[in-house]
Amino acid sequence: MDVEQLLNLDVTTASRFTDKLANAPGIMSVVTGDELRRFGGVTLGEILQRVPGLTVSSQYFTDRSLVAARGDQTGTNGGHILFLINGRPTREVMEGGIVSDLLESFPVAALDHIEIIEGPGSVLYGSNAFSAVINLITLKAEKNESTVQALGGAGQALSSSMSGAWVRGALSAVAAGQMHDAPDWPVTYNVPPSEQNLSFAPHVPPTQDVNVVDRGSGAYLGLNYKDLSFMSAFTEWQSTAFVQGTAGETRMTRVFGNLGYDHKISANWDTSFNLTFTRTTFVEVPYPSAARESSEMIAEWTNLITLSARDRLTAGALFGHIDGIELFTGVPAAVAAEGSRDNGSVYAQIDHQLRDDLKLVGGFQTNKIGNIPVDTVPRGGVVWTPSSWAAVKALYGEAFRAPALDELLLNRPGVVGNPNLLPERVGTVDVGISLQRNRIEGGVDYFHSKLTDTIVTTPGKPAHYANLGEITFDGFQAELKYYFRKDFFAQGSVLYQTNFNGNGMTDVTPIPGLSFKAGVSYQRKRGLTLGLFEVSDGAIAGYTSAVNVQQGSHNVLNGHLRYDLTRYLPDTARCGVAFVAHAANLTNHAVWLPGWGFTSIDTIPVEQGRVVYLGFEFSARRD
Repeated sequence: MDVEQLLNLDVTTASRFTDKLANAPGIMSVVTGDELRRFGGVTLGEILQRVPGLTVSSQYFTDRSLVAARGDQTGTNGGHILFLINGRPTREVMEGGIVSDLLESFPVAALDHIEIIEGPGSVLYGSNAFSAVINLITLKAEKNESTVQALGGAGQALSSSMSGAWVRGALSAVAAGQMHDAPDWPVTYNVPPSEQNLSFAPHVPPTQDVNVVDRGSGAYLGLNYKDLSFMSAFTEWQSTAFVQGTAGETRMTRVFGNLGYDHKISANWDTSFNLTFTRTTFVEVPYPSAARESSEMIAEWTNLITLSARDRLTAGALFGHIDGIELFTGVPAAVAAEGSRDNGSVYAQIDHQLRDDLKLVGGFQTNKIGNIPVDTVPRGGVVWTPSSWAAVKALYGEAFRAPALDELLLNRPGVVGNPNLLPERVGTVDVGISLQRNRIEGGVDYFHSKLTDTIVTTPGKPAHYANLGEITFDGFQAELKYYFRKDFFAQGSVLYQTNFNGNGMTDVTPIPGLSFKAGVSYQRKRGLTLGLFEVSDGAIAGYTSAVNVQQGSHNVLNGHLRYDLTRYLPDTARCGVAFVAHAANLTNHAVWLPGWGFTSIDTIPVEQGRVVYLGFEFSARRD
């Protein structure tokens, strides 16, 4: 594509119709295929770290790897961001939003691009589409080809991936897989005084030598035959958790599948039926000796109807079922939580082109979740495009996250559930200005979000879950992408956010108030690709008394190099080879982040120092 095509993108996530990025009814960012090639990435988490408005974060137990949008991390998981795979939701429902396995193990070789909605998305996508929606859009099979990449490094570092596409008549397939094993990271972990000598936790030395592990594997398969489609994904991540003074090993897995049928009823009416399944498991040893298994099944009918030259309607209905069980695997073994729940919803969103330069958007979702009363979340807004290269968006939307099964039913020493919980709610106002012209794309967005009925764990013996108070976020984000020439590209962004709760306390989330991101890349066709990307986060308030590493402002610089050697092969060769090098954390500065959760005001290790991977990429094609 030429430079203008690289920037003037089509997106689908905001309305499920195809829109130009500037005209889509949402504040959106896109990680393009060109950016994926320029900057690389061993994991999805590394790639999302580059996205405007997203911040790498952590918590004390299940999610040592997660991202927060616009400063919003009020809970001890990633449940305020909904991940989609080709538009289909995948959720963990026992704790309420574990995402580390996706961030660390989803096969990035399967990705064509990533679309991100900053702000509420529950009108079209339901629970967990709270502060952001991240749509992982995979490659399409257009010809028969395959690629294998094998990289290694010091300390037995390993990163390997493969991808392939196959087409025969109306049948096509895309497959991808990856695995990575970072070097073990030896750290000295100091147990915070508040977590020493707890009656319900093992007694451990106040100082421990711990090897932090980071191992992940994942796979993706997509099949298409005429109007039928099937896709499946598997992710697994092994890591180290820090739970009330005890360092343990965690393993989380996810199996995702979707069977779809798409049919064009008429020139103006497209309908689709989808059956989506997600199963997640989680194991933690030695403490708190937890084993979980949960699943979600969704049957959904969606319609995209062009009512007139100026009106488009997205409408649908779904039925969902979740169930799960958590076991205490210590002595004696016991069931800590077990339950199930049905839910259903209807939704609609209409785009009305009032004038050639002015579009109105309105929508709602009405849902019934278990025994919780019927509820509705609305959205509305205006998109004004005074010229072909500028757009102004003013949007308001609401979203929700339904209580997880553990939050309702858990019964363990130290923490118990609350069957009377209500869904968390948020209402967000966005005002954004964007431009796209020739070789430049940019935008500035102001946001104001008010969270209510926030689900938190309250202090006590035992602690328990409660809908407690409200939190307000204000801030702005700006981003800029610029092609100096087609081979020379730069991008950057800034996020500034403030937050306060109903008692007037500020900085109530473990996310820095200010962060900068910048990347530069040089890419020549059939030659050298070189990319450098830096993320700079400000200091996090409230952790001056931490007994472990006190993380002030810090920078993470990653580098990617690829040199295509195919030119040295015979002209008739249908294969290619390239030398690849990828470096994480070039400045060799280890990152410790807040171990968010319970009463700990301390930090845990999240990103080790410099890790360099070197190796080769082999590709083959058949015309």
